[in-house]
Formats: sequence, structure tokens, C-alpha cells
Amino acid sequence: MNLVIFGGTIITMGRMGIIRDGAVVVEGDTIIDVGRSDDIKHKYPRYEGIYAGGKIVMPGLINTHQHAAMSLLRGYADDYPLREWLESWVWPFERHMTGYDIYVGALLTAVESVMGGTTTVNTMYHYMEDYNEAAAFAEVGLRGVIGHVCFSWRKDHDRRALVDLAGRWHGKADGTIRVSIDPHAPYTVDPEYMRELRAITLELNEKYASKGGPIIWHTHLAETEDEAQKIKGSFGVNVENGVVDYMDSLGVLGGDVVAAHCVHLTGRDIEALKTRNVKVAHSPISNLKLASGVSPLPELLRAGITVALGTDSPCSNNSADMFEVMKFTALLHKGVSRSPTLLPAEQVLRMATIDGAKALSWDNEIGSIEPGKKADLAILNFKKPHLRPLYSEISHLVYAVKASDVETVIINGRIIMENKEIKTVKAEEVMEKAEKAKEKLLDRLHSH
Repeated sequence: MNLVIFGGTIITMGRMGIIRDGAVVVEGDTIIDVGRSDDIKHKYPRYEGIYAGGKIVMPGLINTHQHAAMSLLRGYADDYPLREWLESWVWPFERHMTGYDIYVGALLTAVESVMGGTTTVNTMYHYMEDYNEAAAFAEVGLRGVIGHVCFSWRKDHDRRALVDLAGRWHGKADGTIRVSIDPHAPYTVDPEYMRELRAITLELNEKYASKGGPIIWHTHLAETEDEAQKIKGSFGVNVENGVVDYMDSLGVLGGDVVAAHCVHLTGRDIEALKTRNVKVAHSPISNLKLASGVSPLPELLRAGITVALGTDSPCSNNSADMFEVMKFTALLHKGVSRSPTLLPAEQVLRMATIDGAKALSWDNEIGSIEPGKKADLAILNFKKPHLRPLYSEISHLVYAVKASDVETVIINGRIIMENKEIKTVKAEEVMEKAEKAKEKLLDRLHSH
């Protein structure tokens, strides 16, 4: 489709900065021109137009840490410590989940994400061949990195799943779906298996990267205070210099690694993250809800580490709202550090857009509005009482905007949501499916 979006304020997150009364031209799946409406409109007279007067046109938000299928557990087990939450509530519930449940949960998260202006989601969950998160994202039209989570207790199953996932989905759905290798955490994946998963990543990249882009790594790292003790207890290894330092000693870290959380870090850990160019997915709402602590974000940024943002699962956050994550990120670190100048709005917005794209090794195609990049755009209505008066669009996007202000979302050049209506699936039906899946899951859980 050929399209001109004109008359709005374009937040490019690229070298062109902010263009008021600007226009974006889309041909097929790609942005081909960006500039002032007056200059652009007469150059493309036959293109379909979307008038964006009084609106903001911005790059779609990029959520770098999710467990999309876990929307089926939203509100199921709140207000427990992490270990009890996982072992007594989440894992027993998940044991009864079928591939269909995973698919329905991911459908629900995909719809919620699009409605909140998120166009790319990096998700880690259990991959099944029949129904899965990849199929759900492709159906809704959401761009995604789909990972299969790996544990030491099911190595053969993981190996088969990774090969099937990469072969069936990497680079598919017009290039909007990529896959990742996801060791769950250093306390659930033994040292030898970590190294093996790194070798599998190299093998799969040799086979598929030229067609679908890089296959990355996605793992939980340094989430809780007792993680080093858990690793030592599970595998009898020395972790005295920190969890990241331990991972570095295995030779598995690199620029293609997205490390979620990174809350409890030693000086050596921060050095290793920097040296290996590991990307951090900061998930402040989940860390606060599970009382895991506060990541030393200012230190990470000072060290020059790429930090992106994630919601974490709808079970440990209860929402897929990236605008909320941006606001929390800015406020939390200002408050903890007692420094109101820390994490200015523009820096946080970068973390949710172009730095998110860098974290996913996808910044050559997404994360900013520039000619040659894929058309992943969100259009927001700024004619709202809570967004008036207007001094700074960037400030409003981080501190004042609500997910419900998003009106239209374009992903890969396709209009996925227009005037708040999802075009690819029926949102009401997705919600009904999720309720039914939840009821059946509870029946299976209680009958065992």
C-alpha cells in the first residue's frame, strides 16, 4: 500500500528530530520519504492520505522483555515473593497449559500491545509445534522475536523445539517474525548446556541469518539477590564476582544477548556487560511488583551499555503498557537517586524505541522514522485534556500519555489498527477465547 501520513508532528527518533506539520510516505512495507507536509504532499499526489492534524506520529514502541502467553495468568497470583510465586503458583498452573492456551494468551497480548502503540515484542516462552506465540503474532500482525525457553531438565525437548522454531518461523510473516535462543536463567541452565546453547545459536545463524536476520539470545540475568547462591547450590560453581562475570567465564556473552533485569550487579558484572556489548532489558514494574530490587540503571548508562525497556509478563506486571514502563523508569530512578535531572524524557523514549531496536539487533530496519526503514508507526491523538497545554511532545510521551491515546498503528506498512479498531482479528473474540481458556485451565488444575 502507498500511503502519506501528513499534518501531524513527526517524532522521528532519528537525525531529523521533530518535524511539526510533517509527513511520512510509505510504499509497501518501507518508509520512503519524511519531511514537511508542504514539501511532501505535492510529490505524492496519488497516494492514499491519513490526516494527522493535532496528532503525534512516532516509531512504534519496542518491548524487549515479555512472556506473551502469560496474559492467561494476569491477576492469578499477585503479592507473593518471586520463589513462591514461581514454584507454588506459576509453574503448577503452566504445567496444564496446552499449545492452544499459549497461542490464545499470545493473541491477547498481541492485541493489547498493538492497542498501546507497541509494534515489536521480544517474547520468551514454551514453543510448541501445533499452536504457539509465533502463529499468534503473525495473525495479529505484530512484529516479534519469538524465543523457546530452555531448561537443563528438558534438553532433548529444547533441542527439537529450537530446530523446529527456527526452521518454521525465522524470517517468516513477511520478515516480521524472528526467533531467539532463550536459556531461562543461569540457575536453571547448567554451565555445559549454556555453552551448548551458544553453539546451537551459531549453527542456526549459519543456516538462517542470511534470510531472516540474526537469531539472538534472550535470558534472565541477575534478577534477584540470591541468584549467585542459587547457581552455586545448583551446579557447585564459584560465582563470587557476580552472575554476569560467571556467564562471561563460560564464553557465552556477546552483542546479540538481551539480558533481562540485571538488578543485582557487581562492579565486575557491569564491566563484563560493557566489554561484551550485552544489551539490558530493564523491567522496572515487574522488579518492583516482585520486590526484586532496583537495577543500577544510571551506572549502566554511564558505562555506555545499551539499555532498552520491557514490561515482563502480564503475570508479573499485569499490563503490556510500554508508556507506563517509560514513566516508571524515569520516576523510579529519579526518586531512588534523589536526582530530578536523571533519565530525562528523551533518553527514556530512546530506550523504548531506537535502543530497543538495537537490543534486538534490528535497528537497521526499525526504531526510528527514516527513509529506508520499515513502516512501524503509531499515531496518537493529542487533543486530550491531559495532553494540554503542549510545551514538549517528548515530555508528554513519557509523563502524560496513556496507552489509550493511541489511535492508529501501522506495522511493516500494514494498518493493523485504525481509529482504535484492530483490523486483523476481532478483539472481542480474542477476549472471549482467553476467558474460556482460563476456565478450562482452572478446571484441569483443580482436578489434579
